[in-house]
Parts: sequence; C-alpha cells; structure tokens
Amino acid sequence: MAGEAATVYRQLLKAVDKHIGKEGGKKHFRNFISEEFRKNKVLSDLEASRQKLKLASDYTYMLTSVHHHKDLLFSYNIAVDRSDEMKKILNKSAASVGLSLPEIYQP
Repeated sequence: MAGEAATVYRQLLKAVDKHIGKEGGKKHFRNFISEEFRKNKVLSDLEASRQKLKLASDYTYMLTSVHHHKDLLFSYNIAVDRSDEMKKILNKSAASVGLSLPEIYQP
C-alpha cells in the first residue's frame, strides 16, 4: 500500500507541475497535496485509505485529460483564445534557431 501511495503521490505532483505550474503563486497546490498525503499517512481504515488514493489517482487523470482536451481544441482551431498558444509556438520557433522574443512592456 505504501508503494502504491508513493506512486500516486509522484504522479499527482508531476501532473500539477506540468499542467498548473510551479511558479510562486501556484505553490499552494503542491503544498495542499503534500499536506493531505502527510495527514492521511497513518490511516488505520484500509478502505478509507484506498478511497483517498483512488481520489488522488482520479484527480491526476482528470487534470491530464482536461489539458489534453484543451491541446486538441487548440490543434483543431476550435473557437478558443489562441494568443497564449501562439506565444508559445513563436517562442519555440525562435528558440530553435537560437533567438528569443523581446518582452512586451505592460504597465
């Protein structure tokens, strides 16, 4: 059970880092996950422990699926805001030839 919990914990943290981010204002997601896993580390009820692990696993799956769906919408040009996606594509293109885009001043 401990090995399964560690696997679910690692997968959840990887999904949060990848899809939500690690920067300053978003650390509370990682902190909440860490606190919940530490708090429930010594659950005596095996069924409650399994339910918590299932919930964490399901949330990981949902988080990954939502972002995969969003990527599909972007790739098919379905009516979504593409400004962030275009910035990402332009940055990748510029980086592939050794350049970087200038930062745009926003007061």
